Amino acid sequence: MDLFLGLGIGGIVLLAGSLVFDGVLEGVFDGALDGLFDGWLSLPVVAGFISMLGFTGAIVLGTTGLGPGAAAAAGAAAGAGAGWSTYRMSRALARDGDGAAPHHGELVGSAGTVVTAIPADGYGEVLLRLGGQPVKYAATADGPVALGAEVWVTRTPSSTSVGVRPVER
Repeated sequence: MDLFLGLGIGGIVLLAGSLVFDGVLEGVFDGALDGLFDGWLSLPVVAGFISMLGFTGAIVLGTTGLGPGAAAAAGAAAGAGAGWSTYRMSRALARDGDGAAPHHGELVGSAGTVVTAIPADGYGEVLLRLGGQPVKYAATADGPVALGAEVWVTRTPSSTSVGVRPVER
């Protein structure tokens, strides 16, 4: 039983170490094992396998009348499941989203608020949301727009300025 518990605890320690020292082991081998640690032999997968092998083996050994061989077989099966789950989860997290940054052209049609009054022949400022974040843009309009007015974006002539029109209700 001590061996199984030791494996379980060792797997948890290995997992904590892989989280703290992410990428260090790959750097130690200096490219000799390129790609080997990116998949099935990554430290989180190995740690999940070892800890599940140990803890499941200890549970089977302690709660049933089966011997160490059967406990090791049950632990290996559970460890393979944990390793597979860890591998699939890490691949899913690595693929999450396309990482495309929001583009200022996506602002056309969005609503905002005037934070610096817009004169008839010059620039003011509006507060808009781009990618869920508030962003202040220089703004022009066909006529003067007062401070605090709600506006719609009609065009984006540059990456730092927009054309707006007041919202009519």
